[in-house]
Amino acid sequence: EVQLVESGGGLVQLGGSLRLSCLASGFTFDDYDIGWFRQAPGKEREGVSYIGSRYDSVFTSNSVKGRFTISRDNANNTVYLQMNSLKPEDTAVYYCAAGTLLSETEAVVNYWGKGTLVTVSS
Repeated sequence: EVQLVESGGGLVQLGGSLRLSCLASGFTFDDYDIGWFRQAPGKEREGVSYIGSRYDSVFTSNSVKGRFTISRDNANNTVYLQMNSLKPEDTAVYYCAAGTLLSETEAVVNYWGKGTLVTVSS
């Protein structure tokens, strides 16, 4: 069974940090590009950061660039999102996804995680 299981979400203060993890199973992890998406209350889902299947490409949205860092460990089927200098506008459900990056702004997603909630308080 294909699974993407996020962890690491929670409540953090403005300026704080969190590290999200996504543990994958049930598919060949290093065949897939991995991305983090988020959906804030009342807003559309948006892409946050993406990393290629073999560390070949990394993209981050302008809103998180310089604050968030994506990484992956193919040996452990895990992708991470280190989030620093968190702002209230970062509050959202964060999802990891596996698929294929087509460009910096477009991806085909094959598998979705169920999400983890990040809440940033002021």
